[in-house]
Amino acid sequence: MFLFDIEGLKEEVGKLEKETYKEGFWNDTNKAQKIMQKISSLKEQIKVYEDLLSSIEDLEVLIELAVEEEDYEIYEEIKKNYKTVSKEVEDFKLSTLLNGEYDKNNAILSIHSGAGGLEAQDWAEMLFRMYRRWAEDKGYGVEVLDILPDTEGGIKSVTMLIKGYNSYGYLKSEKGVHRLVRISPFDSSNRRHTSFASIDVFPELEDDTDIEINEADLKIDTYRASGAGGQHVNTTDSAVRITHIPTGITVQCQNERSQHSNRETAMKMLKAKLIQLKEEEKKEKIEDLQGKYTQIAWGSQIRSYIFHPYSLVKDHRTDVEVGDVEGVMDGDIDIFIHEYLKKMAF
Repeated sequence: MFLFDIEGLKEEVGKLEKETYKEGFWNDTNKAQKIMQKISSLKEQIKVYEDLLSSIEDLEVLIELAVEEEDYEIYEEIKKNYKTVSKEVEDFKLSTLLNGEYDKNNAILSIHSGAGGLEAQDWAEMLFRMYRRWAEDKGYGVEVLDILPDTEGGIKSVTMLIKGYNSYGYLKSEKGVHRLVRISPFDSSNRRHTSFASIDVFPELEDDTDIEINEADLKIDTYRASGAGGQHVNTTDSAVRITHIPTGITVQCQNERSQHSNRETAMKMLKAKLIQLKEEEKKEKIEDLQGKYTQIAWGSQIRSYIFHPYSLVKDHRTDVEVGDVEGVMDGDIDIFIHEYLKKMAF
């Protein structure tokens, strides 16, 4: 059963806003910022609900008008609006399932090509495009934090920040190995190839996230940043790679021209991965995490994208199948995300 306590949310906003009027509210900056962020988050939920309610009421008025005036030309407009509103209702219902601690945060998504050279690197670039299209269709911002292109083609790896409300809550379902089956355009014999790429997703954390990392556990390297086609972003060693020695987790950033800025971003990425790993392993402290970190288990793909001998995209966790492979590669992946989140919620 779908329940949404809109009055409860409005009451909570009212209580929190009363807190902001109290003398000395900004004395504790961190606490004040968290309250302001909470208010903003709740107001966004309320706005989405009220906008949806308004769309439903507009549709009802349109239906009444069509019946009263017996104007059958309006029916096509009604069908179109009904389809749009139905999707908005489904999206809204799904968003209420995103109640994890970091679900509302921005998402940091990394793609790593598997073994296979140019074919696998091309597959990684195809996935990069797919997620960018998905994010843009959602109205989310996309910022490339790090990219390692290959001179022959494709990309070996890429990390991007996807900025938008609930972006992590949705994209966390994409973590895993993605498998491609197709006739390779790089094979002169036109043979069928199977390629793999891994997706890792973790939330962007707030600057005030409390997590202690021992500096002695870090290995920090700097190198020259490079862009697509091997073109240098600049001529200094501004890119930063940080390795957390106890776990083997490595993060890197080359987005900014400043080494200091890249280091700050890389540290935020490391903290997010360590917190995620700590929660997955039910550890109390970062110090309790030991051993090499394996972000994805190869061979246990979550989804297959088959271009040949037939067209099919199948999610192996939910058994959802879609025949429009091209549509999926253009970013139409909501059905996979939605079904996975529903499965995890119920």
